[in-house]
Amino acid sequence: MFFEFGIKDIIDIVLVALMLFYIYRLMKESRSLNVFMGILIFVMLWLVVSQVLEMKLLGSIMDKLVSVGVIALIILFQEDIRKFLYNLGAHQRVQTLRRLFANNDKRDYEQLKQTIMPIVMSCLNMSKKKIGALIVIQRATPLDDIVATGERLDASINQRLIENIFFKNSPLHDGAMVIAHERIRAAGCILPVSHDLHIPKELGLRHRAALGITHESDCIAIVVSEETGGISIAIRNEFQLRLTAEKLESILTQELA
Repeated sequence: MFFEFGIKDIIDIVLVALMLFYIYRLMKESRSLNVFMGILIFVMLWLVVSQVLEMKLLGSIMDKLVSVGVIALIILFQEDIRKFLYNLGAHQRVQTLRRLFANNDKRDYEQLKQTIMPIVMSCLNMSKKKIGALIVIQRATPLDDIVATGERLDASINQRLIENIFFKNSPLHDGAMVIAHERIRAAGCILPVSHDLHIPKELGLRHRAALGITHESDCIAIVVSEETGGISIAIRNEFQLRLTAEKLESILTQELA
């Protein structure tokens, strides 16, 4: 039996180990680690009972539980499964492959500038006045479900309009603004909040919401802190903090081009 152990078996073990490690990390981030460990212990007991000890009655009962448990797991971990599949599809190499089959025409720079500059200038002014803001820019993934949670506007991207929406006495200033197809689609929208334990404690709920929406889509989320006036941006589940107006413009130009 030892000599039958070949390179294919080594690859098999390595792939299973990598899969378990990735699932472990995913469960740890979503605070479902204890459930995952419980499932792992149950599977190990099932293998021992049915394969090693060959206990037919107990083994058959556990077989039935496992067959039904697969459906229960899909229901229980539907958000984590969705996140896993999204991360798989959003991987850098997969995106590179997708771009090979997509239209590679660059957006007109002047048109792009008309979209970006009102956002940058409004963020700069709100930063100086320490007015909190959360702006989400849609890309390939539609955000219709997020838009439905707020007030629909369908307005042109205007610096004064953005600043008025996030003014402290405005009824829509607490939610997020969604920009799509070079229009302000909605304001006062509700975003999913990230429960990532690695987010610095000094970052508030707006930052967690910005990171949360980038968990589920390829959008860009811009945050202006109400406490410090700092400008941050969340892209691909990562933060870039303490940005200048020039840096924000550069990032948006690069990402939206």
